[in-house]
Amino acid sequence: MPPMATYTCAPSAVACSVSVQAGSMGKGFYVSKAVGIVLVIVGAAALATIIALSVVYSQEKAKNTQVSPTDGGPTSKPPVTTPTPSNEPWDKYRLPKSLMPHYYNLTLWPRLTEDPNTKLYIFTGESTVEFECLEDTNLILIHSNRLNYTTLTNGQLALLSAVSSGVEAPTITTSRLQTVTQYLVLQLDRNLVKGQLYRVYTKFTGELADDLGGFYRSEYEEDGVRKVVATTQMQPTDARKAFPCFDEPAMKATFDISLIHDPGTVALSNGRELETTNINMEGKNLHKTVFERTEKMSTYLLAFIVSDYDFINSTIDDVLIRIYARKPAIAAGQGAYALNKTGPILKFFEKYYNSSYPLPKSDQIALPDFNAGAMENWGLITYRETALLYDEAFSSNSNKERIATIIAHELAHMWFGNLVTLRWWNDLWLNEGFASYVEYLGAHEAEPDWNVKELIVLGDVQRVFAVDALASSHPLSSKEEDIQKPAQISELFDAISYSKGASVLRMLSDFLTEEVFTKGLQTYLAEFAFGNAVYTDLWKHLQMAVDATGTDLPASVHDIMNTWVLQMGFPVVTVNTQSGEVSQQHFLLDPDSNVTTESPFGYQWIVPIRWMKSGMVQSQKWLEVKSNTFAEMKVSGEDWLLANLNTVGYYRVNYDAANWDRLLKVLRTNHSAILRINRAQLMDDAFNLARAKVIPTVLALNTTKYLISERDYMPWKSALNNLDFFYLMFDRSEVYGYMQDYLRKQVTPLFQYYKTMTGNWSKVPEGHMDQYNQVDAISLACRTGLKECQDLVQSWFKQWMDTDTNTIHPNLRSTVYCNAIAAGGTVEWNFAWKKFKEASIATEAEKLRAALACTTQPWLLNRYLEYTLEPTMIRKQDATSTIVYIASNVIGQSLAWDFVRARWSYIFTQYGGGSFSFSNLINGVTKRFASEFELQQLRQFKADNAEVGFGSGTLAVDQSIERTVANIKWIAENRDNVLNWFKDANKEPGL
Repeated sequence: MPPMATYTCAPSAVACSVSVQAGSMGKGFYVSKAVGIVLVIVGAAALATIIALSVVYSQEKAKNTQVSPTDGGPTSKPPVTTPTPSNEPWDKYRLPKSLMPHYYNLTLWPRLTEDPNTKLYIFTGESTVEFECLEDTNLILIHSNRLNYTTLTNGQLALLSAVSSGVEAPTITTSRLQTVTQYLVLQLDRNLVKGQLYRVYTKFTGELADDLGGFYRSEYEEDGVRKVVATTQMQPTDARKAFPCFDEPAMKATFDISLIHDPGTVALSNGRELETTNINMEGKNLHKTVFERTEKMSTYLLAFIVSDYDFINSTIDDVLIRIYARKPAIAAGQGAYALNKTGPILKFFEKYYNSSYPLPKSDQIALPDFNAGAMENWGLITYRETALLYDEAFSSNSNKERIATIIAHELAHMWFGNLVTLRWWNDLWLNEGFASYVEYLGAHEAEPDWNVKELIVLGDVQRVFAVDALASSHPLSSKEEDIQKPAQISELFDAISYSKGASVLRMLSDFLTEEVFTKGLQTYLAEFAFGNAVYTDLWKHLQMAVDATGTDLPASVHDIMNTWVLQMGFPVVTVNTQSGEVSQQHFLLDPDSNVTTESPFGYQWIVPIRWMKSGMVQSQKWLEVKSNTFAEMKVSGEDWLLANLNTVGYYRVNYDAANWDRLLKVLRTNHSAILRINRAQLMDDAFNLARAKVIPTVLALNTTKYLISERDYMPWKSALNNLDFFYLMFDRSEVYGYMQDYLRKQVTPLFQYYKTMTGNWSKVPEGHMDQYNQVDAISLACRTGLKECQDLVQSWFKQWMDTDTNTIHPNLRSTVYCNAIAAGGTVEWNFAWKKFKEASIATEAEKLRAALACTTQPWLLNRYLEYTLEPTMIRKQDATSTIVYIASNVIGQSLAWDFVRARWSYIFTQYGGGSFSFSNLINGVTKRFASEFELQQLRQFKADNAEVGFGSGTLAVDQSIERTVANIKWIAENRDNVLNWFKDANKEPGL
């Protein structure tokens, strides 16, 4: 899954009984007379139990949400259940080691219409799981969350049988649900026998809710008709919401899936469809689709979907590739780009891994409601519509790149994650970090002209430096015993796991060479195929490749990489070019912050250093200790030195003052002598070293002076990313006006450059990076008040309003919409809202949704915030990001913060403690905080909501407090110097 970020009941009678025959390949269903009689009885009770579910559900909802008569909004805190400390197995979050599943046979029937009595959408199901007893035990624990079970013929919630003839299964004496730790608990009258196989059969009902987790529903409108999709998101711990299962990644099994669905709908799952037959249940004519048995796999990779979607397909080397989406989207050709790129990317990874794709098909489906960006379900990958569908008339260059990279990310997981799976979630970083690294390699294969591999520096390396430089960061790999609860697992889906993981693996691949790296990777996948591994297993195989090729390293792969994996943070490497001394130190944005996390290596790393001297690439050096001297790194005269070539090392670099001066001179006089990727690095390092008080802030600002003659995207983007911090700190102060004047002067030549290149904005630049840079040039020119730019975008937007024909190029729409709405008033906002609600293209809706937050009218922003609580206005998947968009607006920031504080218990209840987006929400609404009053509010917010909790955003609260403390200090120390610098810089002549 790529970063973005996841957000009870008696069964109705599923009217055919299940009796599973081992090895039946999903065809072992038959109706026996005896069971048929039982089902009639169960069916009669079904309606009553569903009504009971409704009552229970309503009671829970009432407890969690009470409405204030004054504002119509939820005000109360949800109940908090604290389990009594216990040593009983059912009070622990990890499964015992006594049982191991081998095989599941699962039938599910999702209802795509609301029950007229209960007003609920439900699904019913039957499951048989076959498992082996590894240790004698009289207890069966199987994960179950928000499922209600039918009482079966034995008076219990499950039936237990032995697989082997002649073996008698124990009797279930009690069966109950343990809600806190999410188990179905079955206690037996005697032990299961070690080495024997048993089966547990259950019949259950769940709610097909709109909560974006487990088996859930997604709704959309087509030709005025409301339609429902039943779909899934299991990762990390929500398979247990769909059916009772051993829901841990190491508990791999094979699955026979059958789906019951309405005529006119299509059913999909991980396996290939074997057959679809007509059946009659509860007096309804239905279809039953049976799927081919899956490979041995983890529960979090399961998927099953019922919709009335259409698809396009192709075949490559006997692998069927299908793109599914809403019928109008398929008819409009929006799946064509994904279909055309999937095959080449799949073939690239087969070669990269030296392993054939292990399944007969690769389905990819675009969903209207989906909390993450995409999910790597084996054989049935789910996506947000914006991550899979491309329409040239509406989708920008960045939309296209996102589709290529996310497809590559998910296909990379088909081997790394699905074929070989982490043993436990504490190693999530290896799964997601690896896919986040090789997605750039796969996208490069799909679009070789883009130079997309360079963009990892902006998209991952520089992004995660900001988080990993905090004292509240965390190591890549956690201890297994520290990650137990679902919320703790969800918290790991953060920038550290994804972007730091990608960054250190890229560094590893570089110093090993790609040939050695892939050789070790290939033997690792071959040894652990269809099994589970821990991250050190990969180190072992990479070491085997190192030994086989004679690659020279200063220490073992294990010893080098553990310095990057087992301690948080990263070093700043300081090079003294006069003496040749090179030293390292743990880099912290706030050097006064209190680091409480112990490091097994004393915050020292084994650092690979690639460098150049006056444009000539030099041989690699290794810094293995705190400080060392390398004579080759001395320079004299006009020579200059630049370390961390191509920014492949996961560290920042500082220099002596004389070398900084020489680098600044090169930027001013011949900036192309330094690689563009390193020009981006120089500014990012300088600004962050200044924030950490390692170098003066004016030195960092001096790196931007040459931008008046810079035309490349990466250095400009790096500068803008860092100047965003200055906007956050100063857009409410006197500094703001002078900063605007300076940046307007710097960007005007770039704006004119693209005006000329595009024939007065009549065509699109050819280069991928140039298209990005054109957007940034217009955005900054308008943001800083360049009248020509503001008149231009407002005229484009007005033409759209006047003619109802949108001729704005998709690349430019986001910045044009935002600036026009900011300059306009209610009329412009309402026009954009109308277009947002009418948009049938997800990428267009996304551009408008973000731009609506750009208005300067507080009442419009407050109304927009209220819309985030209403799924018919703003989809649940988009609620938290919409709040963050509003908070990014200086006028909306305090409004969004007040809104989140007032509604936290409701937001938390609605979106669930496991939602991946909570950390983004908390960071987003607090990133501008830089006063003692705001710090006090933030601490109060943490205290006030301690009982409600913060779920996956728990760490983000501490990071926000730490960041606010650092911001307060930084402003106190830098405000006057920054103000004077901008004043002086504005007096200097331009080009």
